[in-house]
Amino acid sequence: MSGETVRGTTKEEQLYRRLVESSQDAILIKTLDGEITFWNRAAQRLYGYSRQEAVGRHIGMLIPAGLKDEEAGLLRRLARGERIEHYETRRTTRDGRTLDIDVTLWPIRSDDGTITSACSVARDITDRRRTEAELAGLLAQQRHIALALHLMGTSEPVPGVPAASRYLPSLLGQGVGGDWLDVIDLGAGRVGVFVGDVMGRGLDAAVVMGQLRSAARALALAGLPPGELMKALDVFTTQTLPEQFVTCVYLEADPGRGELTACSAGHLPVLLVGADTAVAPLAVPINVPLGVGGSPHQQVCLPLPAGSTLALYTDGLVETAASDLDQQLELLSATLRASFAAGADLETAADRVLHALLPSSTTCADDVTLLLIGFPTVPLDSAELTLDTAPLSVRAGRHFVHRHLRSWRLDALADTALLLASELLTNAVCHARGPLTLRIWRSARQLGVEVTDRTAPRPQARPADPAEENGRGLLLVGTLADAWGTRPTATGKTVWFTLLTARTDAGPPPPFPRQAYAARTRGEVGLRTDGGE
Repeated sequence: MSGETVRGTTKEEQLYRRLVESSQDAILIKTLDGEITFWNRAAQRLYGYSRQEAVGRHIGMLIPAGLKDEEAGLLRRLARGERIEHYETRRTTRDGRTLDIDVTLWPIRSDDGTITSACSVARDITDRRRTEAELAGLLAQQRHIALALHLMGTSEPVPGVPAASRYLPSLLGQGVGGDWLDVIDLGAGRVGVFVGDVMGRGLDAAVVMGQLRSAARALALAGLPPGELMKALDVFTTQTLPEQFVTCVYLEADPGRGELTACSAGHLPVLLVGADTAVAPLAVPINVPLGVGGSPHQQVCLPLPAGSTLALYTDGLVETAASDLDQQLELLSATLRASFAAGADLETAADRVLHALLPSSTTCADDVTLLLIGFPTVPLDSAELTLDTAPLSVRAGRHFVHRHLRSWRLDALADTALLLASELLTNAVCHARGPLTLRIWRSARQLGVEVTDRTAPRPQARPADPAEENGRGLLLVGTLADAWGTRPTATGKTVWFTLLTARTDAGPPPPFPRQAYAARTRGEVGLRTDGGE
């Protein structure tokens, strides 16, 4: 090196030495055999050895027992001329502590190009590693809580309505997101189906998801039709969860009538697989997402043919960075068509869909939710009768119900069914506007009776004073029916109850419980509140 010599060294060499000595990173030079030949002040601060103690000793004094082979491998790579950037490993200090370090190593060549030694620049990353471990623990805890929130909302199977669902939480970034699905037994053979997706991922999205799922289920069980339900959720989201946006779709399926009512808040189209395996999107208007506020959510009533299957999903199934959305939707339709044409059941079809659209489910960038729900049959029989709001209508309704019970060989249910039908008809005659519609139907597992009138207020059960002659009808219905409820219609309301027909296989139902009736007259027996079957 050229330059003016001062005390045996050039000015450039003195400058380089001062730079090396003032570095905050530990710098050392070692031969290819591992002997230390240079040691700066930062190395002394990091490892605890002075320059006199370190120079001339083998690098092995810094290597933990389990990493001796690792150091030998690094020396071989340096001897081949390889530069090693930001290699994370561990080193032992003079006082026995073990440090996590980030080290960069490169070979040093002589004037003729021969590799003679290697330089090592290291910095302590122990605190960073500790922070990363703590952060990873917090993220794992959040992921666990988020997954628990999803599992807490797992739907119970609805009898007679087969379904297959899949939920794959994202394994990237913040992981679990705000996807949810719900299948709700609305009673009287009707089923509510919900799929939604909260914007974002992580614990915050999962918490919002849990709030919306609970609110949506409560509103559905209260009997709100899809359009009103979506409006209520939009208000809830806008006022309670500001700056949050949610896409979702809610379907209310009535297989007995062969129809469904649907409302979508910016969600991807629901696919309907017909009995002939043809696949087509449901003609449901795609309204704005929840949280925008101020925009109406339009609902539509569509036919639901017997033997149909509905496919609901979130964007994680079809939206990927490497594919076109329309192509993915077409692939989804083709996979469903091929699966059902081959006679696959819902579980098999769901697996085939995931395999076709997500061949590598371990790298999902977003949550994936898929629900296949089938409506294979309609009620075995049903009948309707139009009645006036006159006292004689109660008797006519009883005869109508009794006649069909005999023809359906359900005489074992006659006493209970006729009593409860009389109560519903009496309430309608006394408190509602007509005309009344009495509908009776049966499926493979239950008998249903419905009374529809032209009055909007829903009936309310109340404890009756011992001196009163009325006020006990709905208490009877709530106690003797397997399920009962009310729901709004376009012009009024429907009050219904169901009885399980499976009881007829084991003989007639128990006789009317006189003691229970006496207790009810004293207001001591309340209504069922679960609405279940």
